[in-house]
Parts: sequence; C-alpha cells; structure tokens
Amino acid sequence: MGHVNNAVWVQWMEVLAVAHWEAVASPEHQARYVWLLTRHEIDYRGNIREGERVTGETWVPEGPRGVRFHRRIDFRDDEGKVLVSARSTWAMIEQATGRLSRIAPDVAAPFLTSPAEGES
Repeated sequence: MGHVNNAVWVQWMEVLAVAHWEAVASPEHQARYVWLLTRHEIDYRGNIREGERVTGETWVPEGPRGVRFHRRIDFRDDEGKVLVSARSTWAMIEQATGRLSRIAPDVAAPFLTSPAEGES
C-alpha cells in the first residue's frame, strides 16, 4: 500500500526497546536478565512512505510492578507530529533459570527518566 505496515512499526518498537536496554543497563544486568514482551497498545495517527523519515523515542514512565514494567514509544515525522504512539508491557526473566524475576530497584532506576531528560 506504499507505507509502513503495522508489523514493521512493531519491529521498530522492539529494536528501540532492546537498544535502550543495551545502552542503559549495566553489563551485569544485561548478562543476567532478558525481557519478554507481553503486550502492545498502539495508536496509529499517521504513517510514512518510502523515503520519508521517522524518529523513535522510548522511555519508561513509571516504576515496575513486580516482574513487569510499561514502556512508552513515540514515532514522529520531520515536523514533530506523533505518527505512532505505543505503550508496551515487558516482563523480566532471569536467564539462568528461565523464570520471571521481580524487577529490583537497582535494575529499574537507570530507566526511570522522562524523554525530556535525555533517555531515548
């Protein structure tokens, strides 16, 4: 149809989330934990076509709840208009056991900033 389809937007959301984890989490936490995506809530307000640019921004707006936390992701066009806005829920898994793990404060703390504070 000449524009980015929904599956591509979701792939980009996952790429941003992983890049954020790798950029912010300590090496020890990256070696110990992995994340499982459990839910996406996506609002589509626009789209882009081949050759157009989009900028993605992600942040964690609030502290974790047990083994889960929510992540926000916005994609904006060159004029700053939000084209796609999502809220995704992620659960933390301890790699050694393969079991869900409660998110400790020291794991969460580096992520609890707003996008205006530079986390994206």
